[in-house]
Amino acid sequence: MSVWRDIASLGHYAFKTAHGEIMRRRREWFEKMAEAYAVLWWVPTGHQPSTSEAAERLELLKNHGPTARAFTFKESFPAPLERGS
Repeated sequence: MSVWRDIASLGHYAFKTAHGEIMRRRREWFEKMAEAYAVLWWVPTGHQPSTSEAAERLELLKNHGPTARAFTFKESFPAPLERGS
């Protein structure tokens, strides 16, 4: 689990760096997953999400599909406006 400033920065790392090169070969090491195994969501500045929060967001994605509370690279949502900023 990691926290990124924006989806573009995460996408660049995930798909356009050495990480992406390795992940393109993931079928050599991993079985295809039948359901969602990764989830994205916005967190307020300074918030450090927990693994239990990640599990809850993943369940939201599995049960309801992409929403503003739990989404994917393929179907993302804009960051909410933070109050006071």
